[in-house]
Amino acid sequence: MTEVKLGPLAGIKVLDLTTVVLGPLATQILGDLGAEVIKVEAPEGDIMRYAGPARHPEMGHVFLNLNRNKRSLVLDLKHEDSAPVMLALVRQSDVLMHNMRPQAMARLGFSWERLCPVNPRLVYCSAQGYGQNGPLADRPAFDDIIQGGSGLVALEMATGGEARFVPTLIGDKTVGLTMVYAVMAALLQRERTGCGQAVEVPMLETMTAFVMAEHMGGLTFDPPLGPPGYSRMLAPDRRPHKTAGRAYLHPPLH
Repeated sequence: MTEVKLGPLAGIKVLDLTTVVLGPLATQILGDLGAEVIKVEAPEGDIMRYAGPARHPEMGHVFLNLNRNKRSLVLDLKHEDSAPVMLALVRQSDVLMHNMRPQAMARLGFSWERLCPVNPRLVYCSAQGYGQNGPLADRPAFDDIIQGGSGLVALEMATGGEARFVPTLIGDKTVGLTMVYAVMAALLQRERTGCGQAVEVPMLETMTAFVMAEHMGGLTFDPPLGPPGYSRMLAPDRRPHKTAGRAYLHPPLH
């Protein structure tokens, strides 16, 4: 019996060239919403396959937590024989998502400019460290770098006196969620116009806007009404406190 996949995105096919955390989270959510997601991996596989703990080889816990509801395809995009296969997949896909630098995708022969004529209805969503119109466009990035660049580390110093990273991949996951709504908006526009488009989701710009929504503070105004920062969030007493009956109001996890 043929499996019928339900959900608001049923019938949408997503070609998933993403790796690590940011992109796989985004494509997993699209799969959870009903899209058919085809995860394309190099012969060595997504690097998160090797991050333990794992019960079976190449099945690390992070990989398993970010790649449900996907079909799997091994394809060496660096090999010239992969091009006809990729182009055939593009022709029948609604969305292509990747988190490689655009220069790398261009070298492989799968830039937006190359694929748009193949499928003018394609939504081509790419996530990079930095916006491609800025001076940092060519630089690679990962979550820790973006936490520092967006101001999260400075906020940790302001409240705790020590430079620390937030102990979760907040940059990757926030940008992954942004990719989801960007793709869905592009699909809605395609329904109205019949045309696909290229969508860029840069990590630094996305996370800076995320942090500065409240921490722009007095710099929101011209002339400024004061320094940056939201005083309520930066208050030293805004933290868990010991109570009479419990060790902490919100006990830490062990």
